[in-house]
Amino acid sequence: MKHLNLWESRAADCLMLSFEAAFDGLTPMQDELGAMLDVLEAKAGEWMPDVVEGTRGRKYSREAFWKAFAEKRRERTATVGLYRTQSPALDMPLRLRFPPLPTKLGVSVYIHSLSLFAMTAPCERVVEMVRAWALRYPTSYASAHSLADDQLSGAPCFGRDDETTRREGFDEVYALYWLNVFGPKLVKSVGRERVLSTPAHLVEELPHGAVLLVLWPTAAEFASDEARQVQARAHVHLRPDLDFDTVLRTLKERSAALAPVEPRFHPDVAPLLSRMPDEFAISERQRKIAEFNTFQPPEPEEWLPVELSSDVEDPELVLESYGDLSEGLVAALHAKVPSLMDETAESLTDLDFYFWREDFPEKHERQLVEGHTAPAIGAYLGNVLVQRLGGTWVLRQTLEESQVRIGRRAWLPFLRARRYMQSRQSLLDYSLTQFFREAERHRR
Repeated sequence: MKHLNLWESRAADCLMLSFEAAFDGLTPMQDELGAMLDVLEAKAGEWMPDVVEGTRGRKYSREAFWKAFAEKRRERTATVGLYRTQSPALDMPLRLRFPPLPTKLGVSVYIHSLSLFAMTAPCERVVEMVRAWALRYPTSYASAHSLADDQLSGAPCFGRDDETTRREGFDEVYALYWLNVFGPKLVKSVGRERVLSTPAHLVEELPHGAVLLVLWPTAAEFASDEARQVQARAHVHLRPDLDFDTVLRTLKERSAALAPVEPRFHPDVAPLLSRMPDEFAISERQRKIAEFNTFQPPEPEEWLPVELSSDVEDPELVLESYGDLSEGLVAALHAKVPSLMDETAESLTDLDFYFWREDFPEKHERQLVEGHTAPAIGAYLGNVLVQRLGGTWVLRQTLEESQVRIGRRAWLPFLRARRYMQSRQSLLDYSLTQFFREAERHRR
């Protein structure tokens, strides 16, 4: 059963909820895990999963869940995925670890997008759900927050190495999020009275010694000045060793990094640049948009004011070799760049994006790039100029001297392709997209 892939459409921030706890490994799993599903079904609301996935996807039901669980159950672990077929997209893996290892129930929830939690009602249901889970399953720590801001916070390592992070976990208050559950050990470390007196929207002591802490009524407002003030005051309250002004300044810097930046890309490369920010972590995208706004590609120099005369003895044979080069590129990449079959300006942009995303010039041997890939790109680029701009090939024995005459200029696609394939940055500086646009402007 097909479901939405939350990670394919990454333009907006997500609510991320992380919950890890122990469970009773001696109780039948339909009773022990069923209690978690009871709460999920009662509180999820608009983001309730409708797909459960084991070895295949099924429409969500308790029966389907247990079939998926049986399919994914191993001797010591099990992982079941919960998803949605309609917006909002959801990615919710449930992970379990069984005796003789210490039991562990891990729930990660990603809901697209954070804007769903701008109102109090869905936020209150999340709080109620986490509270109910924490009452049922002893947890050492849980949190819910913006995915983008979580990335900027330094989680999960907070400056520690991976081994230390795995060993110690969230053993002190490294950061505060919209929703937090501090387990008994962390509460004792900080001081119960201190935790219970935290200046926040909600501070609730749970029966087994944990404390539920919610900083602000709604999750989506985390980056507002008021919410950052609350976050800073609460963090410094729990960590008196921290300086309030420093903490607040850091939080406001994170808010600034996430503030929307209007794209103002150079028009010749805007079709390419507009696709690139989504390839970065959500926390980096606005900074990347600002960076790409300042990008000014060098004016193309791969052209001659007057064409050179052809110096080949058999033009048909040379054109056939160019066709073979171009067809080889299409054959090698058409599965990854389907539009190559069309030989259009859009297919050049798709090719630019593919090579940039794959960091192609850096990851492949120079002999392959210079001896095969660059000539194939040059032949393909030249064919697009001929097909879409009415150009005419002027063939030369030296490959990089071969031209496509358009209007009063003779364009050098093989030379452009060689420069283009020098590095990842050169894919932008010498993009095929810009080259086509420049030639298009001068076709008369």
